[in-house]
Amino acid sequence: MSVIITAMKIIILGAGEVGGNLAQNLTKEASDITVVDHDADRLRELQDRFDIRTIRGMGSHPDVLRQAGAEDADMLIAVTNSDEVNMVACQVAYSVFHTPTKIARIRSTTYLEYGIFRNEAMPVDFLVNPEQIVTHDICRLIDNPGALQVMDFADGQVQLVGIKAHYGGPLIDQELRYLRQHMPTVDTRVAAIFRKNRPIIPQGDTVIEAEDEVFFIAAAGDIQAVMSEMRRTERPNRRLIIAGGGHIGLGLARALEHRYGVRVIERSRQRCYELSESLDRAIVLAGDASDRELLLEENIEETDVFCAVTNDDEANIMSAMLAKSLGARKVIALINNPAYVDLIEGSNIDIAISPQQATLGSILTHIRRGDVVKVHSLRRGAAEAIEAIAHGDRRSSKVVGRKIEEIDLPPGANIGAIVRGRDVIIAHDDVVVEPDDHVILFLVDKSRISEVEKLFQAPFTFF
Repeated sequence: MSVIITAMKIIILGAGEVGGNLAQNLTKEASDITVVDHDADRLRELQDRFDIRTIRGMGSHPDVLRQAGAEDADMLIAVTNSDEVNMVACQVAYSVFHTPTKIARIRSTTYLEYGIFRNEAMPVDFLVNPEQIVTHDICRLIDNPGALQVMDFADGQVQLVGIKAHYGGPLIDQELRYLRQHMPTVDTRVAAIFRKNRPIIPQGDTVIEAEDEVFFIAAAGDIQAVMSEMRRTERPNRRLIIAGGGHIGLGLARALEHRYGVRVIERSRQRCYELSESLDRAIVLAGDASDRELLLEENIEETDVFCAVTNDDEANIMSAMLAKSLGARKVIALINNPAYVDLIEGSNIDIAISPQQATLGSILTHIRRGDVVKVHSLRRGAAEAIEAIAHGDRRSSKVVGRKIEEIDLPPGANIGAIVRGRDVIIAHDDVVVEPDDHVILFLVDKSRISEVEKLFQAPFTFF
């Protein structure tokens, strides 16, 4: 029996960077999209670029939601800049229109502490907190020196890591098939290679070149061993400077202060007092992170990682570039404006973190059909890594009971690993997928996502 996947009817509240990125991604996937915002110029720009409906108005207002088609919508995604508007919109969608799935972006951690998000109080099915997501992503980068991106799957048992291959790595200018010879005790798989921004689907005879961006998958404990094959091993991080003491800066300092030497630079003296009371070991400094003399006083040349995470993109870029020029080993900058990310590529800034892209992956997890439990958006939304659960049997499923080489994956998609209970199985061609396996896939062509969803959606008769 075949599975028919109809277009989902989705209402997006907010036409900012997150809402716009969502609309762009979902229109490629044949979803029926309506975007609501009070800014007519933003809506006009989206409508000119994509095949979507737009409604001007306040997203939390019942009449506006009705006009947007809330009566028969499958999903409401509230990503306006106001937590309160997002919460009320979900409440209205639940109480008035009985919308099945409601997702809200909630930036204030205070709301999250009181357990109010349940149907009898504030009916939000899935919460997305950008600050928490970004904090987690940066912590992973600091824990894995040399990585450009680190993604967790199967509760952290498996990681997909993106690195830049450097001259001097043992595997540079060699075919991938020699990876097993170099590391006979470690099992890994290269999921994708990007060379000059163009994707290469890896084969056994694919040669890794210096400056290639390589994404590989392995059990979490094997990540460092694999990285050492692609580039010279970097020494562990010890000294960190965090520029900005906002929600992200505080979250980072709390997460890292017991494992690293952490300094936080914050402009506001009042905020410095608040940070000092909230932190145990981290040192809080009042000042400007782009102050050359201050950075030199704090021995910036001995700093392993400088993280600029203020609310000001320009300040983050300038302080990170200054820190790099003064000797910081690695600099990370939080960049909200996607146009800036393109500009700084190839500059002194090692890693640019986009909250919008991080948030996008979290939201897509709840949109993907089939039993998808995790989605990571890669390369600014151009590629995607997915964790899906295989259901059924050989008769009812297109995946279960088949060797990986027998699965009809679309072009540009490949399976990197399978997690079976507590076992991590790297996806070689002869591995057979079993029921309830967590299958981790890499997809370089987003237009093929519906084909992947169909593979993992068992027919209704199975359930």
